[in-house]
Amino acid sequence: MLEQNGMAFTYREYTKQPLSADEIRVVLAKLGMGPRDVLRSADAKKAGIGPEVGDDALIDAMAANPRLLQRPIGVKGAKAALGRPVENLLALKG
Repeated sequence: MLEQNGMAFTYREYTKQPLSADEIRVVLAKLGMGPRDVLRSADAKKAGIGPEVGDDALIDAMAANPRLLQRPIGVKGAKAALGRPVENLLALKG
């Protein structure tokens, strides 16, 4: 879809090159979201992560287990978009 809309992109294999906790914080700031907004709830439940886990601990858990992050997430400059649905990524065009 991105190619069809003339959008160049670089794919980062999240399981081989996971985001660090600091990178997750930067992406969250660009998204204007908190860590719970991008948490895959089913994976969090499997990992034993409940509502009592604070934001910093949740970000650390996401860095250690990248499957906890919703994806795809597109980043372009100071902007980011959560690709759920994938059409949201078109907001980064231009």
